[in-house]
Amino acid sequence: MKSTAAAVLVLGTALSTSASAEMLWSDFSLSYLYGSHYSTVYGGEDDRTYITVEHASGHSWGDNFLFIDRQMDHGTGADDDEDSSYYGELSPRLSFGKISGADLSFGPISDVLLASTWEAGDGFDNLLYGLGFDLDIPGFRYFNVNLYKVNNDLVDDDEQLTLTWAYPFSVASQDFLIDGFLDWSSAADDHKSEMNFTPQIKWNAGKLMGLESPLYVGMEYAYWNNKYGNSDGKDERSASLLVKWHF
Repeated sequence: MKSTAAAVLVLGTALSTSASAEMLWSDFSLSYLYGSHYSTVYGGEDDRTYITVEHASGHSWGDNFLFIDRQMDHGTGADDDEDSSYYGELSPRLSFGKISGADLSFGPISDVLLASTWEAGDGFDNLLYGLGFDLDIPGFRYFNVNLYKVNNDLVDDDEQLTLTWAYPFSVASQDFLIDGFLDWSSAADDHKSEMNFTPQIKWNAGKLMGLESPLYVGMEYAYWNNKYGNSDGKDERSASLLVKWHF
């Protein structure tokens, strides 16, 4: 109960602070993913389509990230039926440096933040809270590290490390981007430790079309050990075609 109250307090503080703060930048995108060999809760594998809406923004108090996935399974796994579901995350972070006006940079760390995430899916809500660190690494557009205590709805609580990054580069005047995330969570009495490493590599086809905002074409690869922490230790290795349009 105490951990739930703490998570709600962190998330609530971040959201209430945003109500009267200045937005410094924002980005909205819509993605289409299609791939195979996605592990299912039934133990089989499915072809799968994802439609994802994302919104990221920077504020005078910190930053926020929101995404919602529409998942559509295509019935090649053990369930043998088409299925669909929704999953989303809301991740506001409060910047101690921006709120205090102090320079908190040291070494590669450019800022320290109070981090929180609300994970919501079919039949569950998880609350994560902890510390975040923004890193200043040459060549990277951003590189963030978040350390969370996780209040899980359906399984025992655990801890989680989350890394997010974006690395832009150009080849023969063509623009590319490698970005993605890594989630590592600790084991508990009723589930194993799991690790989800999911990078994307994308080419900005919109540049050839004269679009001001990127229209990326590329692929995503999911490398997920012990998916969902299940006792059977199911691993997922899935590659997907990706189209992502930024507005």
